[in-house]
Amino acid sequence: PMLEKHHGEPSDFGEHVEAFQNGLGPWMKSPFKFSPHGKSGKMMSEVVQPLGQCVDDIAFVHNMVGKTGVHSQATYLQATGFQRPGFPGMGSWISYALGSINENLPTFVVLPDHRGFASNGPKNWGAAFLPASSQGTAIFPQRDNPIDDLRPQADFVTPGGDRDGLRLLQKANQQFLQSRDGDSRLAARIRSYELAAKMQLSAPEALDISQEPAHVLKMYGLGRLGADYGDQINAAEEAEYFGRKCLVARRLLERGVRFVQIWSGNDNSFPRRNWDSHEDIPRDHGPLARGMAVGTAALLKDLKQSGMLDDTIVLWTTEFGRMPSTQGSKGRDHNPYVFTNWLCGGGIKPGVTYGESDQWGYKPLDRDNPTQVYDIHATILHLMGIDHKRLTVRHNGIDRRLTDVHGHVIAELLA
Repeated sequence: PMLEKHHGEPSDFGEHVEAFQNGLGPWMKSPFKFSPHGKSGKMMSEVVQPLGQCVDDIAFVHNMVGKTGVHSQATYLQATGFQRPGFPGMGSWISYALGSINENLPTFVVLPDHRGFASNGPKNWGAAFLPASSQGTAIFPQRDNPIDDLRPQADFVTPGGDRDGLRLLQKANQQFLQSRDGDSRLAARIRSYELAAKMQLSAPEALDISQEPAHVLKMYGLGRLGADYGDQINAAEEAEYFGRKCLVARRLLERGVRFVQIWSGNDNSFPRRNWDSHEDIPRDHGPLARGMAVGTAALLKDLKQSGMLDDTIVLWTTEFGRMPSTQGSKGRDHNPYVFTNWLCGGGIKPGVTYGESDQWGYKPLDRDNPTQVYDIHATILHLMGIDHKRLTVRHNGIDRRLTDVHGHVIAELLA
């Protein structure tokens, strides 16, 4: 309301602001309309309207804070709990702690943006000092070959030769491992290759969305399979690409994959056509958000109707927010001082709001008690039966954990 009232007036934050770029222009209201949704009356933007149908199942956290306005460091923080490289992703920690359910599929799968990787690329889901088998496996559902290097070229090897080669390789690997007893990295590498062989049979079926009914494909926004992505972001195409990943995520989860990470947006240079909209919020956030919301809402509804939402936790997050003031005429600068994420399912209390920002959306209203990523990670681990303070690995003389030396379980978010 305050941004609506004071739109276009000179911004005054009441303190010195460390802007990432020169992004402290006048106050800027949202270019999108908001309206109440659900029994809770949650105010939602028109660009995420499909999620309005799910608000009564969602717990919103409105006082998230980061530590930096630099994309790479902020992304590391949300993905791994640390601002620098060399630490395992959250999915790697969970894979390490809980192990595999389906021996024919990875425990941790990553579905990157179809345009490319976000900041840091695969380091966001690496295993670091955990066993190599804990790292994320990247799958690209929109490609003809979704998993890199999974299969040899068709004219390179016959099925019979493939089987014989695998048996010989397994024997050689075991002999080599016996000569290096205790090398966990070697054992993990061997297991990863054995998993790859099993995935040659199991992965194609899991990724084959043509088996889904027409109404399910439509719900996920898959109206024009194989649409060509052009220079301009198109909401319908965005919905198709993101919706495909959401549908594949559901198929992987129901087949025993423990952790699936879906990415929206990539790290590209100027002119940016991604979430990093320093230049034009309506041009970029409008179609990106509309496309993201279709698949996300479909996934939540699909999980709920099947009963899977009861034991599946969904976390939606970004690395930081945007300033309430303009950058240029239509853009916004980075704001690590407050932003929103949300959780759903798996023991999360539905239809609640936790924390709030100040009247401008600049910092938390209660600056002494913000929510940090450590608290989100601790809460998720708690719901999975894991004490975040006890999930540790000794590395370089330090007992490392996902939540570093911070974090607490947010009781208000628990059902």
